[in-house]
Amino acid sequence: MKDAAVLLLSGGLDSAVNAALAVRQHVAVHAVTFDYGQRAGAREIAAARTMATHYGMSHAVIALPWMAELSASALVDSARALPEFRERSSLDDPERTSASAAQVWVPNRNGCFLNIGAAIAEANGWSWIVAGFNAEEGKTFPDNTAAFVDKVNAVLSMTIARPVRVVSYTQTMTKREIVKTAMTLHLPIECCWPCYADSEEWCGVCESCARFRRALQESGYAQPLDFANDPV
Repeated sequence: MKDAAVLLLSGGLDSAVNAALAVRQHVAVHAVTFDYGQRAGAREIAAARTMATHYGMSHAVIALPWMAELSASALVDSARALPEFRERSSLDDPERTSASAAQVWVPNRNGCFLNIGAAIAEANGWSWIVAGFNAEEGKTFPDNTAAFVDKVNAVLSMTIARPVRVVSYTQTMTKREIVKTAMTLHLPIECCWPCYADSEEWCGVCESCARFRRALQESGYAQPLDFANDPV
């Protein structure tokens, strides 16, 4: 995989670990972050910019304002309450996680991101698109799965004039395994923004924060990190 890649860098943990792994796999990595009207957009962009600088990547922000207009997701509509996971055990409840997914779903978000990444890669003669997927969220979100990536690659083989493929280096990992990989790679975890909310510190109870926090605890991550709320 020693060709150049486009990295979809959200500023969260998964894409940050993919950044750390991508610079080891590709001759050059060019990071892009999407501003689609998400409530945590400014925080995500700042975190992505910090991570891109840390790994010596070029970084661009692409605005997609129309995406928020299509969606009633709690991710883009601050009037809607974000689903909360105040009990750690609720992360393993399929009914709770399915309900949460429906509340934060943005129509075809990952599909759009990957197609834009493919267009950028093709235009620049790069061969790879790196995305931050994981096995844990793949149980709830079908566009985090290996099957999804395989089908996207099959479609790209017919829509791109040169070989461009999607890869995710965290595809088969749980959040705990991703944190452990981050620790091994000495990734600055404190610089990520895993939270769905736009606040001064991570909310601690949105699904993304709850999974992140559980993974930190299960991995034995020792550095204290600040969350606004403590789950039980």
